[in-house]
Amino acid sequence: MSQLTIRNVNILDGTGTEAFYGDVTIEDGRITGVGDATGSVTNNTTEIDGNGLHLAPGFIDTHSHDDGAFFRHPGMEFKLAQGVTSVVTGNCGFSAVPASAHIDSAKASGGILAGIQAGFTDLEGYFKAVLQNMPAINNMMLTGHNTVRSIVIGHEQRAPTREELRKMRALVEQQLEQGSCGFSTGLIYTPGKWSETEEIIELASAANQHNALYTTHMRNEGDRLLEAVEETLTIGQESDVHVHISHHKSAGQPNWGKVRASLERVDEALKLGQRVTLDVYPYTAGSGRMIEYFNLEKINRTFAEVIQLASCAAFRHYEGRMLVDIAKEEAIDITDLVKKILTAPGGEKTICVHFIIDEKDIETNLAHADMMVGSDGIPDLRGRPHPRLFGTFPRVLGKYVRERGILSLPEAVRRMTSLSAETFGLQDRGKIQAGYWADLVLFDPATIIDTATYDNPKQEPKGISLVVVNGNIALQNGQHSGAGAGKMLRYRREAFG
Repeated sequence: MSQLTIRNVNILDGTGTEAFYGDVTIEDGRITGVGDATGSVTNNTTEIDGNGLHLAPGFIDTHSHDDGAFFRHPGMEFKLAQGVTSVVTGNCGFSAVPASAHIDSAKASGGILAGIQAGFTDLEGYFKAVLQNMPAINNMMLTGHNTVRSIVIGHEQRAPTREELRKMRALVEQQLEQGSCGFSTGLIYTPGKWSETEEIIELASAANQHNALYTTHMRNEGDRLLEAVEETLTIGQESDVHVHISHHKSAGQPNWGKVRASLERVDEALKLGQRVTLDVYPYTAGSGRMIEYFNLEKINRTFAEVIQLASCAAFRHYEGRMLVDIAKEEAIDITDLVKKILTAPGGEKTICVHFIIDEKDIETNLAHADMMVGSDGIPDLRGRPHPRLFGTFPRVLGKYVRERGILSLPEAVRRMTSLSAETFGLQDRGKIQAGYWADLVLFDPATIIDTATYDNPKQEPKGISLVVVNGNIALQNGQHSGAGAGKMLRYRREAFG
């Protein structure tokens, strides 16, 4: 019977209330006491003196692309180091399941799902395969539209037949029955961008009977942002499911400030009783598959000029550099450079970072009631990934709480913990409360900050001294323990296995 006691800490319990001083006791993975731990020590107890630091529930990354990372990087060091103990995967329409022996998921997703091992077809099979690697953190999964469409229709630019739609829905329903927390879309990506609203409504409605979610990378986040929000709300109304808008933003300088109108429309829907939530990442750059952002017959020069290459298998020496600098050095027009990269062998897997977001819009988003936090990091560690992969949560607490005062510390922790757990159905997680699983992070609010930058992104943050996952010490004083105590989570149910 393993026991752990963390003493002398300021406890932020995840509910949004102010911190209070005390101790937390843990037994067999769950919290057994919150307050005074005097007299609770046994010979099997490990004691940690928190020295007045703040103890919070482990942070929940509501928007990750770590489906394959659980195979490639089961230690999940880049998440643990920032206090993340649980992630939601399968976002933007790309999920590891369902899977087919006839489909290469990595190729079909342009590398977003790279690293996934073969040998399973459904969520339970994926969970079994991941658990063999002893993952460091917990995983909740969405079912992706792009994945389902690729299996049933391939990459054909057309609407599904009635029978194909029935098959797609059956695949979504299977994953939901096994514990998926909802259905996700990425409506700017291939093949999701070829779907009509009616197709999405039909598939999203499968989540209704499970009271699960519809999460979306909307069809447009720029000049047609408000139209995309309307489509999203319509899908939620017609399918009668909780809608979650992923990485809310207004992309491109001409569109900066539109997030206010977008959030106002969300607030109107909320007042009418519709279930709508959102998340945001705290950076002025986005990231994704470069080929999805360009029409090769008509290259968008303005967009090309704000791109930095993160992962470029065809030209590794380009990684970490801006396209404008490469074009100047090689005396080539930037539009020709884009074509050169994307048409090279493996060019379609190129991941880019694009500087398209206004700092004021980030603050507007974070100030909005119930705005959650998601990293949206793509875990390709070979190149120079977006720094959000390593720094998202400490950045919110350091820059936007301590330095900018956009939201209070207790409220920021609530958004990262209990609110996310309640929304995405992580049962008995997200609070420091007796009976809850002991996912915890000990940090110093005076020093916590991200250190990852666009030029040097694979840097762990400062100010976090302890991370506990399911009652096991996963990180302490900068050292990863390799405990491998993560669980595969099922929506509003006990974990798998």
